Amino acid sequence: MTKGLSLFEKRRRRNRTALRARAGTRPRLSVHRSGKHIYAQVIDDAQGRTLASASTLAGHDGKTATVAAATEVGKRVAEAAKAAGVTQVVFDRGGFLFHGRVKALAEAAREAGLEF
Repeated sequence: MTKGLSLFEKRRRRNRTALRARAGTRPRLSVHRSGKHIYAQVIDDAQGRTLASASTLAGHDGKTATVAAATEVGKRVAEAAKAAGVTQVVFDRGGFLFHGRVKALAEAAREAGLEF
């Protein structure tokens, strides 16, 4: 079944499977990181809807592939999630390691009031 998958894709599947097992009814905070940008979404998997989102594409001045930019995105996604009535989420880092920009986004979202 996993023949031919990259290590990144295996890590992503393993992480999502574990999240679904312990998430319950909580939405997930999904993070995607590219070479230039970072994106975050709060997703309700039961309804298949995105409740809140933020990225470095809109509303960010300066360099977008930095820890400071990821921190700003974490704060903005937490504020948008709280405005949508979400305070508890599970953190879905995808196949990305919890380090650098992904870690900065998570810590900023925690400081801004999201619980995970």
